[in-house]
Amino acid sequence: MYAAAEDDYHDDVFPVVPAPQDGTRWQAPADLEEHLYELIEADDGYGYLRALAVEGLYRPVLLTDLAAAPDAPPLFSVEVPDGRRVAQVYTAGLLPRPHPDVVYEYVTLGTLARQWPEGPDRIDVMVVNTQTPCEQYYLTTDEERQVWADLHDEHHRPGRIDDRVDTRRTGAPEGPVLHGLACGAHLCFANGAPWNTLDWHGAGYTNEVARLEEWWGVRDREEWRGVQERLLDREVSPWYWDFVLGARTAVLAEQGPPVDAELWRRCVEVTLRNRVVETGGPDVPHRPGDDPELDQFVDAMRALVGKVLRYEARFRADGLLPPDGHVATVAAWDLGRASKMARWGRGARYATHRELVAALERVSHEARAAYASWPEFSAGYVLGRCLHFDEEEYGTWYTSVLRAHRTLTTDPDSPWQRVPFL
Repeated sequence: MYAAAEDDYHDDVFPVVPAPQDGTRWQAPADLEEHLYELIEADDGYGYLRALAVEGLYRPVLLTDLAAAPDAPPLFSVEVPDGRRVAQVYTAGLLPRPHPDVVYEYVTLGTLARQWPEGPDRIDVMVVNTQTPCEQYYLTTDEERQVWADLHDEHHRPGRIDDRVDTRRTGAPEGPVLHGLACGAHLCFANGAPWNTLDWHGAGYTNEVARLEEWWGVRDREEWRGVQERLLDREVSPWYWDFVLGARTAVLAEQGPPVDAELWRRCVEVTLRNRVVETGGPDVPHRPGDDPELDQFVDAMRALVGKVLRYEARFRADGLLPPDGHVATVAAWDLGRASKMARWGRGARYATHRELVAALERVSHEARAAYASWPEFSAGYVLGRCLHFDEEEYGTWYTSVLRAHRTLTTDPDSPWQRVPFL
C-alpha cells in the first residue's frame, strides 16, 4: 500500500504543544481549541465534553492494529505508574504531522461511549489533547460514559460543519505552498475543512481511503500518483473544453471584443477540420458530410459554445463574472482538485510529505500561469464544475459553488483575502 519515504520519519507520533512561559495567552490553532482552552480556565469539564460531542474526536491507531482488525482496531492506550490504562484522543487542530506507522481515525463521543473496552481490556481514563494547554482527563466509568452518550444524542449533527471557511491560526506554510493550498479553497469550504494546513488528516484515515476509492477509483499509492499527475497536467477534464475556450481567445486576438457567437462557432469548426487534415493528410475525410462521426463531434463543439455563453450570462447575473467578463480556461477545475488530491493522498498515506509539498508548489505555478486573480480562478473552477456535473440545470451543483465563491471572495478570513494571487 504505502512505503514511507525518509522525509516521513520523525519522533512526534503524538503532539507536544507547551503553554507559553512568558505569561502571554496560548495561541490555539482553531476556534474549537480556543473554546476548550477557555472551558479549562473556567473549570467547566461538562462544557468541554459538550463541545467534543458537537465536533467529534480523532483517536490514534497503529497501522499494524488496523491491518489485524480493520473493522474494530483497539484503542491505543498506555499504562501509567499506578496501574491504570489511559487512552489518548485529540481534537482536529491538535493532530500531529501524519506518521508512517500511526493513523488517526475520526470518532464521535457517542461511539466512544458505546464501544469503550470492558473486561480485561478495560481502559480507565480518557485524556483529550494530552501534553497541550487544553488537556483534559475523564474517568471512564459506566455513569461517565452514559453522560457522553447523552451529550452526543443531544448535540451531534452530522454534516453541520460543511460550507464554512476554516483557517488554522498556527502552523501554516508560506509562499507557493500556501498559495497552492489556497487553490483548493472551494473543496475545503464545501467540506468544512482547514485550508491552510499540511498536516492533513481530513475525516480520518479510513474515511480518506474510502473517499479516494469511491470518488476517484484510487486504492493504492500508484493509482493516487497517476490521478495526481493527470490533474496537475490538466488531463482529467476533457481537452475540448479548453479547446473551445481557446478558439474564442484566438478570435478576440484577431477581431477584438465583443466576439460574435457564430464567428466563434465557425472558428471552432474550421480549426477542428483543419486539424484532421494536419494529422491525416488532405485525403482524409474532413469536409461536412464526409465523415458522420466528425460531423457529430463538430456539432457538439458548436453547441458547447452556446452552453458556455449561457453559463457566462448566468455568472454575470449572479456576480461571479464582471459585466464584460468571460472564462478563458477551466484549468482551475483540475488544479483546484489537484490541490486537494495532494492532501487526500497524504491523509490516506499514499503521498509523502515531500510529494505533498511538490504538488502544491506545482499547482501554484500552473494557476498563476493561467489566471491573474482569485475571482478569475474561481470562475474557471465553477465553469468546469458546471460542465462536468450541472447540465444547465443550475441546481445544487451550481448554487453550492456559487455560495462558496461569494464567501471566499468576501470573507476576511478566506484564503483569497489572505493570500495574494500573484
